[in-house]
Amino acid sequence: MNATELASALTPLQVVEALDRFIIGQHDAKRAVSIALRNRWRRRQVDEDLRDEIVPKNLILFGPTGVGKTEVARRLAALAGAPFVKVEASKFTEVGYVGKDVESMIRDLVQIAVNMVRKEETERVRRAAAEAAEERLLELLLPTPRGRSEIPPGDPVARQEADQRAERHREKMRGWLKEGKLDTREVELTTQSRTGPHVEVISGQGIEEMGINIQEMLGNMMPARPKQRRVQVPAALELLTNEEVEKLIDQEKVVARAVELAQENGIVFLDEIDKIVGADEHRTRGPDVSREGVQRDILPIVEGSAVTTKYGVVHTDHILFVAAGAFHGCKPADLIPELQGRFPIRVELHALGKEELRRILTEPDNSLIRQYTALMGTEGVGLEFTEDAIARIAEIATEVNEGTENIGARRLHTVMERLVDDVAFDADQRSGERLVIDRGYVDGRLNEIVVDRDLSRYIL
Repeated sequence: MNATELASALTPLQVVEALDRFIIGQHDAKRAVSIALRNRWRRRQVDEDLRDEIVPKNLILFGPTGVGKTEVARRLAALAGAPFVKVEASKFTEVGYVGKDVESMIRDLVQIAVNMVRKEETERVRRAAAEAAEERLLELLLPTPRGRSEIPPGDPVARQEADQRAERHREKMRGWLKEGKLDTREVELTTQSRTGPHVEVISGQGIEEMGINIQEMLGNMMPARPKQRRVQVPAALELLTNEEVEKLIDQEKVVARAVELAQENGIVFLDEIDKIVGADEHRTRGPDVSREGVQRDILPIVEGSAVTTKYGVVHTDHILFVAAGAFHGCKPADLIPELQGRFPIRVELHALGKEELRRILTEPDNSLIRQYTALMGTEGVGLEFTEDAIARIAEIATEVNEGTENIGARRLHTVMERLVDDVAFDADQRSGERLVIDRGYVDGRLNEIVVDRDLSRYIL
């Protein structure tokens, strides 16, 4: 079982526990995505004749901005070890308009899958490639043994002694190479290069569907020419290792595995899907004209279709699609009915209150308090946040969210930046100091801004 299969075999409870390390609250969303991930593993366990009939249950996550929609999808992809691509639905345009076509998301997903598989294969063959590269480098470093060609063919003893001397010398050089004693020495390498005109290809919508990379095609038409380079030993070893890796990797197998991985385990995160909800009766001009068309273009991909990529045809029937949007001023039911039907699971993420913001500051593995403490620690400045200071930071963030635009947990970033602004500026001059940030310090730095609502709109 490879890493992807092991990750997909996580139970829903294990997925939720893993997500809890980075995301506070939003239990319903965590449950929904954990079940979706587990179902992918379950599908692979059923009989083959039924397997193709089981399609992913796509999700729509909706709720205010800054409550964790994107983070849930991003952490899910990391847990699954699966190809994951995040796209903004608002960047797409209807067929016939100038802009990015919806099939590009699948082409991006396949490219990510190819990169993943290639990285795995590189790690698998790296040791063998390094050994082969070392032998090639020793051939370059060792001079031709003197007098060997002068040994008479009928004197096997002399020839054996010469071979043994050469082998001892080779092993001595190998030891020096491993110890770094030859790092300053230069060797001459012969590398292959293709020369030819550099062509920038600016394509319109639709040309990508042909699966043709014109620049690669033109490059392959140019003959490879040997090029002599003089480089130091460490650089030569790296270049030779990369060459050996290329020899050991079967590119056709990499592509075949990557296409299968994208088709069976791929996850597409469609962010800002609410931005392509059609205009209402009061808004009929401008960018709204093609929004419903984008939905109709997305529909066949989510429904299951064949997309042409430069790696071949990719079927989207079993790719998991997770959509998200704030749906401010609209609702998931405003999507076209056909697209709604392809997202049967809808989960609402709730606005964050003072208690959730307080926990976000301290509990996750990548909490803001830990981040700022670590950043200042690089300059030798010790930061310590008291409990009442953390509670006050969360309280201020909540007040500003309620008084201005509610941007959820993102408000904590603006508050924290303002709070530690002075320390961050002159930390290099305060090495060895220890700064305790308590409630009084927080109020001294932020209270005036919070009271002045107009000022807080610009600063916090």
